[in-house]
Amino acid sequence: MLALAGCGLAHFGGGAVVPPEEAIRITPGDGARAVRAAARLAVTVPDGRLERVRVTRTEDGGEAVPVAGRLTAHGRDWRPREPRLMLGARYAVEAVAVDGRGRRVARHTTFTTVVPRHRFIGYFTPEHRSTVGTGMIVSFSFTRPITDRAAVERAIRVTARPHTEIAAHWFGADRLDFRPRRYWRPGTEVTVDLRLRDVRGAADAYGIQRKKVRFSIGRSQVSTVDAVDHTLTVRREGRPPAVLPVSTGAAGHETYNGRMVVMERLEMTRMNGSTVGFGGEYDISDVPHALRLTSSGTFLHGNYWATPGTFGAFNTSHGCIGLRDVRGGGERTAAGWFYGQSLVGDVVEVVNSRGHRVAPDNGLGGWNLSWPEWLKGSALS
Repeated sequence: MLALAGCGLAHFGGGAVVPPEEAIRITPGDGARAVRAAARLAVTVPDGRLERVRVTRTEDGGEAVPVAGRLTAHGRDWRPREPRLMLGARYAVEAVAVDGRGRRVARHTTFTTVVPRHRFIGYFTPEHRSTVGTGMIVSFSFTRPITDRAAVERAIRVTARPHTEIAAHWFGADRLDFRPRRYWRPGTEVTVDLRLRDVRGAADAYGIQRKKVRFSIGRSQVSTVDAVDHTLTVRREGRPPAVLPVSTGAAGHETYNGRMVVMERLEMTRMNGSTVGFGGEYDISDVPHALRLTSSGTFLHGNYWATPGTFGAFNTSHGCIGLRDVRGGGERTAAGWFYGQSLVGDVVEVVNSRGHRVAPDNGLGGWNLSWPEWLKGSALS
């Protein structure tokens, strides 16, 4: 689906060039916070028709629940069946529209509703019952700054079967991550036990969550990007390494060095330089096979606009890692193959780049801290 990214415009309705946010209008707006319960949730298209709308709601940082809704007879509007929004929830909206010529445009937006006064919630990753890669880090983002970090840290217990040493690390007042000393063993079952209800995290602010979240560790896959050799080497247990040609960040926009973790998988996304400080240098509406590696906008993605000779020979991007692809995304391309082989939680390490080392709080970058450094970030150490 379409999401703002860091590395388009859609032809829609009679050949006109329309930005995706105009072709598909979603309210509340993308990234809106503290949205009131009475706010209007709507998806509309001024021209063409909506082909598919999927809305999910995550309450208390738990499992995503579908939100029921319906399309109007002409297909230009979607409305939820329940008029009021749930408080203390995160909503995600995915919409695909098509014009009279069969051309599609997609959008993906999120917003969060207001949390009742004197309460806090920890939104977390990964999702309940998910299967993730061996580099997954359990990460909490709190809706209020936490001043009593020790109390909150004690109220969250992360355990694994088989037994694994796991420790916590605070990044500022509103983020708490958990990771093992080394990558998870494949097949490990992880349980996150949240006992935050009535725990005092700050002055007159108490937690409301009490639940258990479980996820599984899948096969091991660790990939290494060499910015000098222009290669991506994929190592998966029991298989010989696969080497793919890539293009990384050009001079002045070098790709981060260091270990990054796949945060999300997007079959198609928009990459707009204006969202990450590059002005109007690029705006590509249909980047295929995109794997987000950092919060700041580093992706490993398919690239159909560069000449084939670019991959394996030149670094040309604004910091992303590009694999050869075709418009719309091809299953048999290098990008399509790697996307199909990847899980959220897989590790991608970049070496020999002239860029800075990725910050440990940029995405799930905690693997760039040594174990002693990681342990110092605990409020209980």
